[in-house]
Amino acid sequence: MKWYNKNKIDRIINMALDEDIGYEDISVNSIFLEEQDAKAKLIAKESGVLAGSYVFERCFKLLDESVNIEFYKKDGNTFEKQDVLATVKGDVHYILTGERTALNFLQRMCGVATYTRKMVNQLEGTGIKVLDTRKTSPNFRIFEKYAVKVGGGKNHRYNLSDLVLLKDNHIAAAGGIGNAVKRVREYTPYIKIIEAEVENLDMVKEALDCKVDIIMLDNMSIKEIEEAVKIIDKKAIIECSGNLTLEKIEDLRKLDIDYISSGALTHSSGIIDLSLKELELL
Repeated sequence: MKWYNKNKIDRIINMALDEDIGYEDISVNSIFLEEQDAKAKLIAKESGVLAGSYVFERCFKLLDESVNIEFYKKDGNTFEKQDVLATVKGDVHYILTGERTALNFLQRMCGVATYTRKMVNQLEGTGIKVLDTRKTSPNFRIFEKYAVKVGGGKNHRYNLSDLVLLKDNHIAAAGGIGNAVKRVREYTPYIKIIEAEVENLDMVKEALDCKVDIIMLDNMSIKEIEEAVKIIDKKAIIECSGNLTLEKIEDLRKLDIDYISSGALTHSSGIIDLSLKELELL
């Protein structure tokens, strides 16, 4: 994650460490009264895609900069059950104290990357790109959206400032797509991409009349999407959304659309089971 805001990343990790440690790790401090070097192996208990190696490392480095982590794979690489992904060396206090927080981050990020890779692979050869959403874990968005990219997906807007997305409640409150788009163009101080969420073909036509940049076809049937594609006729970018899981996207392969966005990438991906094992005192 070298191009990301490292200060932001460290703040989030420190909060997680503080949550887990409290004022001290009573267990390890009771057993080891003095410094003691050790090493342990990061072992995969199931197959997956690696994502979050930098975050895993920072969990230990923020406790003690001298802890050394050597990864044998890079983010984006696949791994199999029983693969040794990394070795952690350093004072046993910091290895054992940082273990759970580091694993929590890494397991979650690997889970998101692995699920994303499956969805991307299922759409291979179609030209359709897979997008995430803002349905992320609170304060974990930077990690989950990074994991989506590692898995081969693309990031939709990171936050509410990135682009204008007029969803059903915005449109209803404004009295229609036309009114909503008009107010946006009056308000924004410079050009912003405008996306409108539509639920039927009449809304598709209204969005086209307003010359929005992206039209999101939300929870439409395959037949409705096919009709919408004809109406739009390349005059706007087409995004499909609405409960699109790994099991539901096969029918979208044949459609002439640009993107699908799936909250499932982050809210339903689960984790990949990893473990820090074979601790050895040096």
